[in-house]
Amino acid sequence: MTEASTPDQGTQRTRGPRRRFEADHPRYKWVALSNTTLGVLMATINSSIVIISLPAIFRGIDLDPLGAGNISYLLWTLMGYLVVSAVLVVTLGRLGDMFGRVKIYNLGFVVFTVASILLSLDPADGGTGAMWIIIWRIVQGVGGAMLMANSTAILTDAFPATQRGMALGINQVSAIAGSFLGLIIGGVLSEWHWRAIFWVSVPIGLLGTVWAYKSLHELGTKRGGRLDLPGNISFAVGVTAILVAITYGIQPYGGHTMGWTSPWVLAGLIGGTVVLIAFCIIETKVAEPMFAMRLFRIKAFSAGNFAGLLASIGRGGMQFMLIIWLQGIWLPLHGYRYESTPLWAGIFLVPLTIGFLIAGPVCGFLSDRFGARAFASGGLLITAATFVGFLLIPVNFDYWIFAVLLFVNGVGSGMFSAPNTTAIMNSVPANERGAASGMRATFFNSGTSLSIGIFFSLMIAGLAQNLPDAMRSGLISQQVPTGVAGQVAGLPPVGSMFAAFLGYNPIESLLGPTGTLDKIPASNASTLTGKEFFPHLLSGPFHDGLVVVFTAAAAMMVVAAVASVMRGSKYIHDDLAEQASEDSGSSADVAVTR
Repeated sequence: MTEASTPDQGTQRTRGPRRRFEADHPRYKWVALSNTTLGVLMATINSSIVIISLPAIFRGIDLDPLGAGNISYLLWTLMGYLVVSAVLVVTLGRLGDMFGRVKIYNLGFVVFTVASILLSLDPADGGTGAMWIIIWRIVQGVGGAMLMANSTAILTDAFPATQRGMALGINQVSAIAGSFLGLIIGGVLSEWHWRAIFWVSVPIGLLGTVWAYKSLHELGTKRGGRLDLPGNISFAVGVTAILVAITYGIQPYGGHTMGWTSPWVLAGLIGGTVVLIAFCIIETKVAEPMFAMRLFRIKAFSAGNFAGLLASIGRGGMQFMLIIWLQGIWLPLHGYRYESTPLWAGIFLVPLTIGFLIAGPVCGFLSDRFGARAFASGGLLITAATFVGFLLIPVNFDYWIFAVLLFVNGVGSGMFSAPNTTAIMNSVPANERGAASGMRATFFNSGTSLSIGIFFSLMIAGLAQNLPDAMRSGLISQQVPTGVAGQVAGLPPVGSMFAAFLGYNPIESLLGPTGTLDKIPASNASTLTGKEFFPHLLSGPFHDGLVVVFTAAAAMMVVAAVASVMRGSKYIHDDLAEQASEDSGSSADVAVTR
């Protein structure tokens, strides 16, 4: 059993081309860990903080998100940040390899902080105010992509192979925990003021910017070379086309409940796929590709990224479904006001974060010794089991059962995420860590973006089967005229789903324009607009949708677990052996396998 030799990290003080950290920073690796952890935490908190804060944001800019044509504003407020992160993260990782990972990372802090300031200063209302938020969220996503694309590469440069699992584990835990913490922080801040959702990033961004510029140093080898323009353009066009098509695919089109038959949606999906196929061909032909396709020959890299993509899709979809479940059904049934459901949904999801924070660092540390396969694969199977558990409990559940499932799900996610990231980054050559980090982050961000389209579509399909009949009979039972009840029940279920997602009671907005609430008995009108009518109405069809959604999520986790098992045993790329192999002209194995 051997391992790639590394300098003594505690005594390495001399300057040279292979130094691990600057001489004036004997504990530099811990400085790098703390700063990059802050960076990715800030970036991922902001990827989810808006999800739970949307009701407060739209009230703040005086825009009804359920109004005609306004669902696009809602979706792009969510998707803009995610799309740009998915599209740019590989390019920014490649730029880190070329010009310096620390340089690109530090600039990311600046961009992110400036965008956060401008978001908090939104001067407009209505659609104009929503467009301001969407545009600066996209800019904020550029800064977040700079941070995420280079943080793991900076850590991999700073830590020896024997400690990378622990370091990357903490970093990865902070990244995914940020997406959970964003739900809690967003719920709390939205109770105070909607601008506080963006204010919170400003002091953290300023601190991180100053700290990064003062403390981080370039340790990796710059590759130089030119940017792969054909690859970058084709990748950006292909991914953007697919993600934009998915965004509009979940909106009604013509007489259909969703837009998957829209010519524009089909053109985006088919055209984007064709462009991505062309991108893969381009990357095998150019001398310096942005997406190092040869890295996929490394089993630990390809299997880890495939498993990571499926895990990201499942985790993102679960977040949306749990928010709908809590804000639209469970909390109102238990007496919580609709206006306060974002806050309490964040609080009731805390066990998920706790489980993740416990398992992530521990399993990251243990994977340094035992490898990633057992932890990552086992964590995915545990996550799959919790998805099945969510199917078996009633919609109006006892909270302790729900909390246990959340905690165990968090443990499973923690067991997978940190070891998987370590295995991916350990498997690649040092001079391609920036690109590899960007590729890994692309799969992570793309999974989150895809989860919106996939799981919302599955849920809408489930609701479409039974919600119209339940809506019609429920309204008629409260003295709503049959014609009006049929008209309201015939509306696309996407409106009801987004109402639940936002913590709205849609009955008043649906019936208000018809004047029905003023014509029926006051007791019936009060029932219709109360806390329990809509949740009771939605609970049966929602459970039908949950069966579809969580069955698909569990299947994804099982497939991801199989891919994780196929990654092989512990694999660490040996840069010293690779250099010796290149110098001698041989093709020796350049990895250490345990």
